[in-house]
Amino acid sequence: MLPTVNFCGIEMTKMLIGANPFGGFSHQNKARDEQMRNYHTPERIIETWNRAWKAGINTFVTNNETKHVIDTTKQYLKSPECKLKWVGQLSCRSLPSMEWAIDDAVAAGCVAFFFHGGLMDELYKNQDEAQFKAWVKYGKSKGVPVGAAGHDVETHRWMASFDVLDFHVVPFFNCGSVHSKLGGERFQLEDPPKAVEFIQSMKKPCIAYKILGAGRLDATMAFDYALRNIKPGDVINVGMNRADNDNIVEEDVAIVERMLK
Repeated sequence: MLPTVNFCGIEMTKMLIGANPFGGFSHQNKARDEQMRNYHTPERIIETWNRAWKAGINTFVTNNETKHVIDTTKQYLKSPECKLKWVGQLSCRSLPSMEWAIDDAVAAGCVAFFFHGGLMDELYKNQDEAQFKAWVKYGKSKGVPVGAAGHDVETHRWMASFDVLDFHVVPFFNCGSVHSKLGGERFQLEDPPKAVEFIQSMKKPCIAYKILGAGRLDATMAFDYALRNIKPGDVINVGMNRADNDNIVEEDVAIVERMLK
């Protein structure tokens, strides 16, 4: 097992396995999106989780609105072969309400959850403090740690000012443009230092993601930078696309083990 941290009372490995490749969210191009979706059948997703556990990861992250991914998540959590803990990324764009989404994730067995960054960016833009606090309050009533993502560091500063979250989920790259009406992707090298500055300023734990710029950076370099710049109690969340390299899970774990030593 990779080294673990006490993350809001949950024993988590220093690296979590993410799910953007499973849902076809490459943040690169449509052809790559389709390749990812076609490859990641429910059977391959579960196989990837089993390999992650054997390699030394104990927690995975998936969103709740990509149907085949959330269906596979629920199937896995009910299965005797389930070893990993689930942290849910929650949205409600296609669901009855955020309260419904929270109830569904908790019932399925999430150990923690966080609100989708695109939704939080919208709340920050509209300065909708009431809605933000209402969602957090409802989530905390369920007895699991509640966090929030946000693509812009300023979104996180706004959320942190209310001091109601248990943790933050911070991208190294502000790719929020993909969720805007303008569309597109934004990966610029001035972003990671801004994310690091915020993460280090927070007493509360953080999950760092997009540390490889959605596959744009060399893995060894990206892991090294992230692990040297997050706090001791923080973790990284990394999507792993076996369509590119069948051994990517084991190779990523080996890099992290080497870096942590």
